[in-house]
Amino acid sequence: MKQRFTRSARGARAPAARRHGMTLIEVAVATAIIAIGVTAVMVASTSTTGATDAGRKLTQAIFLAQEIREWTLKLPFSDPDDGDRGNPPGPDGSSPQVLVDDLDDLIDVTYSPPRDGQGVAICDMAGWSQKITITWRTPEDLTQTVTPGSTDVVNVQVEVAYKGRSILTTSWLVTRRQQQ
Repeated sequence: MKQRFTRSARGARAPAARRHGMTLIEVAVATAIIAIGVTAVMVASTSTTGATDAGRKLTQAIFLAQEIREWTLKLPFSDPDDGDRGNPPGPDGSSPQVLVDDLDDLIDVTYSPPRDGQGVAICDMAGWSQKITITWRTPEDLTQTVTPGSTDVVNVQVEVAYKGRSILTTSWLVTRRQQQ
C-alpha cells in the first residue's frame, strides 16, 4: 500500500491523517446535545400550554364573578313584597335556583351551571360553578360581621370554581339604596 504524505508549513513531509467519519464518542456527544435541545423545547411547550390554560380559566372566572356582581347590584336590597312585615333575611319560600327577587335570597347559594348578569343560567358552561356567600357588616367597621338583616351593608363573596377546583374568590360591598 502506498502511503500518502503532506507537506507541513516548513516543507517537511509528514504522513497524512486518515479520517473517514465521526468517532463513536463524537456521535454520542452530538446525540446528547440534540436530546437536551428536544427536551428543552418539549418542556417549554408544556409550560406554555399550562400557562395558557390557567390564564383562560382565570379570565373565565373573572367574567363569571362580574356577572354575579352585575346581578347583585341590580337586585333590591330586601324583599320588595315585604312591606313592613319584617321578613327575615334568606329565601322567601321559593328556591333561589328558581326565583331570586332580592339580594338576601342569595345567602349561601351555589349555581352550576353558572348565572349571568340577569340571573339566567349559562347552560353551555359545564363544569363551572359560582358559590355566593352574603354577610352583613357594620358601616363603622366593614370587617366586622353582624347578625343578618341588622345593617344596611352586606358583603357579597363569590367563589368561582371549575370542576370543583376554586379558580377565583372575590367580594364587594352592597348598601341599601335610599328611597326617593
